[in-house]
Amino acid sequence: MKRLSRFLVVIFFFLVNGISQGQIFDPVHWSQSYKKLSGQEYELIFKAKIDEGWTIYSQELIGDGPIPTSFEYTPGSHYSRIGKTREEGDRHAGYDKIFEMEVVKYTTEVIFRQKVKVTDTSKPIVGWLEFMTCDNERCLPPKQVDFSFEIKETKSNEEAPASATMTVDLPEEEAALTQEPQEGGDGILQPVSWSAILKQTGEGAYTAVFSFMIDKGWYVYSKDINGDGPIPTNFGFDVQQGASLNGVIRESGKHRLDIFDPIFDMQVVKYKEDLTFEQDFSVTDPSKPLTGYFEFMTCDDRRCLPPQLVDFTIDFAAGKIHIGKEDEGELGDIGKTYPFVSVDLENPVNDCSFTSSVVTGGKSMWTIFLLGFFGGLLALLTPCVFPMIPLTVSFFTKGSKDKKKGLINALLYGFFIFLVYLLLSIPFHVMDSLNPDILNDISTNIWLNISFFVIFLFFAFSFFGYYEITMPASFTNKVSSAEGVGGVFGIFFMALTLALVSFSCTGPILGSLLAGALSSDGGAMQLTAGMSGFGIALALPFALFAAFPGWLNTLPRSGGWLNTVKVVLGFLELALAFKFLSNADLVKHWGLLKIEPFLIIWIVVAFAMSAYLFGMIKFPHDSPNDKPGKVRLGLGVLSLVTAIYLMTGFQFDEDKQSFTSLGLLSGLAPPVGYSWLYPKECPNNLDCFKDLDSGVAYARKMNKPIMIDFTGHACVNCRKMEEHVWPKKEVYKMIKNDYVLISLYVDEKIELPVDEQVTVSSKVTGQRTLRRTGDKWAHFQTEFFNNNSQPYYVLIGPDGRLLNSPVGYTPDVAEFASFLACGQEAWGKLQRKELSAR
Repeated sequence: MKRLSRFLVVIFFFLVNGISQGQIFDPVHWSQSYKKLSGQEYELIFKAKIDEGWTIYSQELIGDGPIPTSFEYTPGSHYSRIGKTREEGDRHAGYDKIFEMEVVKYTTEVIFRQKVKVTDTSKPIVGWLEFMTCDNERCLPPKQVDFSFEIKETKSNEEAPASATMTVDLPEEEAALTQEPQEGGDGILQPVSWSAILKQTGEGAYTAVFSFMIDKGWYVYSKDINGDGPIPTNFGFDVQQGASLNGVIRESGKHRLDIFDPIFDMQVVKYKEDLTFEQDFSVTDPSKPLTGYFEFMTCDDRRCLPPQLVDFTIDFAAGKIHIGKEDEGELGDIGKTYPFVSVDLENPVNDCSFTSSVVTGGKSMWTIFLLGFFGGLLALLTPCVFPMIPLTVSFFTKGSKDKKKGLINALLYGFFIFLVYLLLSIPFHVMDSLNPDILNDISTNIWLNISFFVIFLFFAFSFFGYYEITMPASFTNKVSSAEGVGGVFGIFFMALTLALVSFSCTGPILGSLLAGALSSDGGAMQLTAGMSGFGIALALPFALFAAFPGWLNTLPRSGGWLNTVKVVLGFLELALAFKFLSNADLVKHWGLLKIEPFLIIWIVVAFAMSAYLFGMIKFPHDSPNDKPGKVRLGLGVLSLVTAIYLMTGFQFDEDKQSFTSLGLLSGLAPPVGYSWLYPKECPNNLDCFKDLDSGVAYARKMNKPIMIDFTGHACVNCRKMEEHVWPKKEVYKMIKNDYVLISLYVDEKIELPVDEQVTVSSKVTGQRTLRRTGDKWAHFQTEFFNNNSQPYYVLIGPDGRLLNSPVGYTPDVAEFASFLACGQEAWGKLQRKELSAR
């Protein structure tokens, strides 16, 4: 019990600190140095100065208490450690009331010393340390501090400062308060900056080092990525006589992530905060500079920017690398590159006061709360919970000496039920605070989706009655025996016992809630919202019936209908299992669960549930003589209607030349374009151009306005717009009939013809050469519309006249339809003005 209470206390402190936005505490300040002992032996020194009232903990702690200070070193052949890390300082050993255990901690100052043997001083010794700090009221989440020692020759026992600065890896919540997003003027995001240096490593030997600095929350992808995913970072060198590449380019970074990427649905290697590339050269004539370029793509957790291509020149004679295009005189003629010379963004034809509601995705907290509440109501109707309501309420109302105390105890019982389920979400907050990426990594992992598929099948057959899922009897008995403590603690353990003994019914529902919360974008907070709704729904009847005991007479009697509820839940679990298998199929492109087999499986499940409710199918716990009542028959009809609705998904849409998209299955079923029979190239079978010149020429010929769709193959929100907004009648009709649609893919890899590879002035990189089709469209968006995120929609006349203000991701159908109508109104104004001028 003490161990559990210590665990809950420290988690409570973490949560209080994590959700408090008023002040950032930084009570521990680290510095580092080293000194030479003798020969190749050195001592690495870590010094922590601690603010008054705060402490950090020793390396020597064991058990379920505070996080001990620890040191991790990146392995290397150039050094080895000698013995363990020693610690000294203002040491305090004794009983800690926060964690209810004996601890060793330090105040004011503590020094850690590590002996090492260094065989090659040209290479740094790098790693990180982790520590936790508390005062008498709160504990801060553990922090990681990166360190790097570049050893230089010194006299023995002479202490030297380490050349690299120690950096603290802040938790996400604190970092968000201390850093502003790097955004250029007019909406141009610039989350990555870069620098380059040239090192001469020997006679005719050079190393070029390119360093990327990445803003918090953004990532740059490795050079070693295959398949149709993110654009890998790559370098191109215009090798000429006098210089040659020596080996392949090397990459490194302190924060390398080899994880599943939810944006691209694949395993990737990417870096955060920093990334370095090194390329060796053999040079015979330093007077000849070498030119080249590097290309990279950067994304955060919800969007990607178009690939960026940066030119550079290596001047071996001067020992420098110049980033950006060298001045080559006259730049390319922008009028020959694009059909417009410029676009006047300040004076659109129509000002409809329209603002797109940019949504980042994910379910709202209230939606998750209501889903959890609905799950709790379902759990109430199961055989494990429903019979407990009158028994428990009667225990409190009739077993107490006075009615008021019985009511208070029943309300307290209901509150503790809510609290038990709320506490189940706390470990996920701890994981989220220690590593903000962990929940996202868990929820998007392909093996987790397959695991959910297997688990949901297991839950489904448990609900069908083929076996029971229960907590270990020994654990349940121990908790149940604590009910005799009496008072508030006794009531708490009664609530905990209810949660444990009803697990065979509530477990599958909680599993569904957990999977749904982790598979969305809100992480631990959404899980807390769902668990809160579940706990409130489960606790509400106990409080209400205790306040109004007469209501107990209105409850239906326990009977076979409770098992019917369980079986129906089993069918729902079975259908949801294939949703997770579909996720894995989309990721791996197996082609097993395209839209056709997915709909067939769900139709079969709906018909099977309907047959069960009509009494045509029996399961182990069903009474052989039980006849369906009116409610059960009504649910059977509803299941039958659901099956028929699912069958309408096979209706062929003549306009879109694909199956009909079912709105109620949005986010559950695969997209209709993921099909065996009708795979789609252009969205919704619309006529579209993928080249600006040809699209504008057609618009001028037909005298129609243009909708420019800045999009990307790797743009998730672009697909959401195409699948859920564009197909709506009011939107689809206008795009199809009233506009010439031009979709420009900013990540298109097709090389431009040599005569179109021009050097242009760029707001982001200075000067750049447009080498590929995607470069051309990305530059067009940045330079003409001051924006570089996708999707981005521009309504424009064939002559380049802006009809109204462009918008980004706009999932509200009515708003996007208003945007299109506003453009049409502006086009009408231009046409009437032109007629009157003739």
